Order: sequence, then C-alpha cells, then structure tokens
Amino acid sequence: MKVLWRYVLLVMLACMTHGASAAAPAPGETAPPLALLDAHGELVSLEQLRGRVVYVDFWASWCGPCKRSFPWMNDLQRRYHARGLTIIGVNVDKRRGDADRFLQQVPSTFTIVFDAAGVTPNDWGVRGMPSSYLIDPQGRVAMVETGFLDERKAAIEARIQKLLDAN
Repeated sequence: MKVLWRYVLLVMLACMTHGASAAAPAPGETAPPLALLDAHGELVSLEQLRGRVVYVDFWASWCGPCKRSFPWMNDLQRRYHARGLTIIGVNVDKRRGDADRFLQQVPSTFTIVFDAAGVTPNDWGVRGMPSSYLIDPQGRVAMVETGFLDERKAAIEARIQKLLDAN
C-alpha cells in the first residue's frame, strides 16, 4: 500500500509539472517570443514586426468561433494594414491538412503561421480557441482576448485604432 501511495504521489507531481502552460502575458508585459513558418516556409517573427501594431490570433480548424472571426480579421487587415497593423494567425492543428481544409472554406488575407507542436500556445498561456493578443509597437501586450464574441469587436477595434494613432 505504501508503494502504491508513492506511485500515486509521483504521478500527481508529474502531471502538475509536465505540460504545464505558462501564464498568459498580462497587458503591459513584453509579449513572449513568436517565430514560426508560414505556408511558403518563410519565417515570421514578432521581432521583425517591432514598430507595428500586431494582432496575434491562435486558432484551430475545429474551432467554431474561429470561422466567424476570420472575416472580421480579414476586414481589419484590409482597413488598417497601411496604418501599421499586422495580423498573424497561429494555427495549432497537429495535422497541416486540417488547417488547409479550413483555409479553403474560410480564406485568410492575413499571415498564417503553423505550430503543430504546440510550443507557442504553451509559451503564450493560451487557454482556449481562439485566443488573441494585441501587441503594441514596442512589443508589449496591450490586450488579451479568449474566445470570439461579436459584442467585443468594437472594443478591440477601438483599442487597435488607439495604438495606431499613438504610433
């Protein structure tokens, strides 16, 4: 019985430490690193986008709200890109084909990068799909959103406009 309790304790300890997600960065904190390949094999990183307002959106093919958020992000990209906004969609599907099928149905005009290993969402403390992070031109987190709600679009867009106006 004593050996069983030791085993249970070790398993519990391993579960608590292995695979633990980092805490989501809070507004005002420096954004975690992000450097992933896009569909053309080109490296996209936050570092190379310093000086721009960046909207980082973690998504997956199985995510219903992601299907609704893509047209809105396409519209934001179209209207604000010239003013300094860059949108990066970070796909977390384990199979690239799942992401490709999603993108055939719900096209993206913004940059898509892929993280099948799930390292980046872990580093960013992603808790649900979609999760979005608005990054200011200095590389600090300005806003964190989990989920996608139509009633939050105006507030997010206003925050983007404020950052672009200040840049």
